[in-house]
Formats: sequence, C-alpha cells, structure tokens
Amino acid sequence: MSKPVLVSGIQPTGRMHLGNYLGALRNFVELQNSGKYDCYFFLADLHSLTENYTPQEKREQITELTADFIAAGLNPKNSVIFQQSLVPAHAELGWILNTITPLGELFRMTQFKEKSPMFRSGFLTVASHNPTKEDMSFINRFVGNAGLLDYPVLMAADILLYDAEFVPVGEDQVQHLELTRTLARKFNKRFGQTFVEPRPILTKTARVMSLTDPEKKMSKSQPESCLFLDDPPEDIRKKVKRAVTDSGSEVKFDPNKKKAVSNLLSIYSGLSGQDIPSLEKKYRGKTYSEFKSDLAEVVIEALAPFRGLKPKLLAKPKELLAVLENGSAKAAGRAEKKIAEVKKRMGLC
Repeated sequence: MSKPVLVSGIQPTGRMHLGNYLGALRNFVELQNSGKYDCYFFLADLHSLTENYTPQEKREQITELTADFIAAGLNPKNSVIFQQSLVPAHAELGWILNTITPLGELFRMTQFKEKSPMFRSGFLTVASHNPTKEDMSFINRFVGNAGLLDYPVLMAADILLYDAEFVPVGEDQVQHLELTRTLARKFNKRFGQTFVEPRPILTKTARVMSLTDPEKKMSKSQPESCLFLDDPPEDIRKKVKRAVTDSGSEVKFDPNKKKAVSNLLSIYSGLSGQDIPSLEKKYRGKTYSEFKSDLAEVVIEALAPFRGLKPKLLAKPKELLAVLENGSAKAAGRAEKKIAEVKKRMGLC
C-alpha cells in the first residue's frame, strides 16, 4: 500500500536561522523519520527570484541550502530532495493555474499586503484610471514585482503537481494552502477530477521572533537579532545575552504582557523538549540573566551536530549537486505524468 505524499519547500536566500529550523526544517526531518509519508522536499529557487541577488550568490545559496537540508537530518535515501527549477512542470502548471485564479484572491493574501504596506492606501486609486508615470512609479516601488503577488499560485502548482495529501506549514502559510485547495476544486469542477485537495500539518512551535524586537519575526536581514544555525558558540552567547526582556523579573510565559520572555521560553522549550510550565517552575525566583545564560547553552548544544556536519558537506559540492540532480530526476518523473494528465483534460493534447 502506497504512502500519502507530503510536499514542502524552502527558499534558498541565505543562511538559515532558528526560526527556519523550528518552524519548518526540524518538522521536515520528524515527518521523514516517522515513515508515514512519501516525502518530497525541494529548494524553492523559483520563488526566491523575487529578491535581489547575483547569479553567483544564487548558486551559493542553492548549495548551502542543500547542505542545510542534509545537516539537519534529511536523507536522500528516505526523501526526494530536489531543486524546483530543474523540474519545468512547476512553472508550466503555475501558468495553467494562473488562468483560473481570480485576481482578487491574490490581492487579499496577508503576506502580500505585509510586503507591500502601501498597497491598501494607494493601489486601488491609481488602478482605477489610466495610470500616469508617477502612478506607475508608486506601484513599482510599493506594490513590488508581479512575483510577490503571484507566488501563491506557483506554490499551489508545487503542491498539486505531486498529488500531495499533506503539506507541513506554519500558521502564516495556511491562507496560501487554502488557495491551493480552492484552485484544485475549481480545476476539478471544470475539467474533471484531477487534483488532490491537500491538508495542512501545522508546525508545533510558535513563530520565532526577533531577539531585539519580539513584535517582529526573526529575520536574516537583522543578523544581530537572529540566531543562525551555523553561528559559533561565542556568537550565540553574545546574542542571547543581549536579547531584550520585559519589565519585571519573572520568567513567565505571557504572550500579551511579556512578549520577549515568552519568545525566549518558546525557543528554550522547542530545543530542549521541556514544556513551558516546567521551565517557569525551574526559573522561579531566578534572574533573567541566569535564564538567558542557560538558554544560550541549550541553543549551542542543540545545534552542535548541525554545526559539525555542515562544513564537511560544503567541502564536497559535487556530492551536493548530485543529490539535487538525482532527486530532481525522480521528482520530474512524477511531475511530467501529472502535467500530461492536466493537458489532456484541458484539451491541449
């Protein structure tokens, strides 16, 4: 009996941090090791093209993310690890799904609105008439490139192409997965049963926030507030020591009144396996300094295997390339059958 297919990907855009690990990568490894799924994990390099980069940087990012996958515990023998752009059916199905996607569905995506903060205040006005040169400048500057708006459709293609029944996602991606389900239903209704409607597997750990601003997600764009997976121990200690805390002195989980400490407790719990009530009891009567000192050592110990293995993997780039080529060939074999079915149902062949 075949296992249900599970698909997910991560963009190659630079060094991975603790938020990437607790929010996605560690979950990938646990799902792979559960033995319950036929796992497909990919480097979402087509999605990453919406950011600024040089060709050399992109090549390095792809190599590094492949090393990150394997150093974290993904095994090419147990999962299909592949590069999105090496499977042309992703882009092809993305275009096909664009033709049945209502534009309004994309404009209401929360992440797009967050990345284009001026969208709500200006775009509808300038789009209601023949835009001037100034209007177009406004749109290009504050709304962004078309890829930022359209990437949920490509994400839908990434999933539907493999008949994925499950997709591991964080809460911020649930809206995109619901769009995927909507597009599957629309296509099936119009052309006949073709796509599986995927279901989410939510990550266990809450979003990891910045060490210096708990109102914002941890981001590689602010390295001083971000714990990278390959940070040396001394850097981890410095960053955790400088992490902001809240008023008062109690180490208590309260996301409304003590956002900074709650974030640190979530990290501690996520990496140590100790539940938060136990940690609150452990640090009752102790200072923030004592708590952060221990947290730093927990982070250092948890990431030690990753730190040790990643340099060894990067020292053999040809082997990493072979992993991607082999995995992409396997993925393409499945994807090509699906895109052929899609075309036949649409009358294209």
